Amino acid sequence: MSQPYVLQLAAQRTQWLSARDELIAANVANASTPGYQATDLQPFSSVLDSAQVSMVSTNPAHMTPGGDGFAAARVVEADSSETTLSGNSVDVENEMMKLSDVNREYAMATNIKRVIHQMMMAALK
Repeated sequence: MSQPYVLQLAAQRTQWLSARDELIAANVANASTPGYQATDLQPFSSVLDSAQVSMVSTNPAHMTPGGDGFAAARVVEADSSETTLSGNSVDVENEMMKLSDVNREYAMATNIKRVIHQMMMAALK
């Protein structure tokens, strides 16, 4: 038996947040590297918009659904309004704000997964 789509979606969200966290860490680590261009992931909402949600057939008499799974997120160049003389576009203050957003969103996603799990366990009792 596979996971419900809601839990799969929550797992995709936490994977996206983890990947974004790694990109932010790389941006901060290269804040003084000449010519380094800051990167970020495309927003999760655009990943969801490009995802093809497929229906599941629960009875052999049902029509067979089509479609693929979840689309992968792409790395995009971060919107940089300032570039230093060395060509570096990392704004450490902006990266720290992104990091706090990732932390908050990760906590929210984890809490949502916990609540869904509790609801499923209550339904099984």
